[in-house]
Amino acid sequence: MREFLDDGRWGVGLLLEYVFLEVVTVLMIRRDHAVAANVGERLLNAAELDFIPCSDIFIETTKAFAAQRNTQLSFADMAIAVTARAKADSQILTFDAEFKKVPGIRVYPA
Repeated sequence: MREFLDDGRWGVGLLLEYVFLEVVTVLMIRRDHAVAANVGERLLNAAELDFIPCSDIFIETTKAFAAQRNTQLSFADMAIAVTARAKADSQILTFDAEFKKVPGIRVYPA
């Protein structure tokens, strides 16, 4: 995915607080705390990424999560969809095929 961000074609990537939490938690469980802390610091300092705190979108995400019918998005993934609609012209860069089921979301790579 880095090639998508490096060439500037997509602009700056958005790193949601929830995604950050998932990444560092999985790394801590599967590797160790030092690896998780190192990756977390790199993500937060990456020029290619803007960190998005999620408290502002919590209520909207909760409603969208409860309302989903044809998808099985996690709460964090629903926050990504909500943020994509609000800040990224409904575009998501992911390999998670579940996002393709969300009406109005454009998934890359297709």
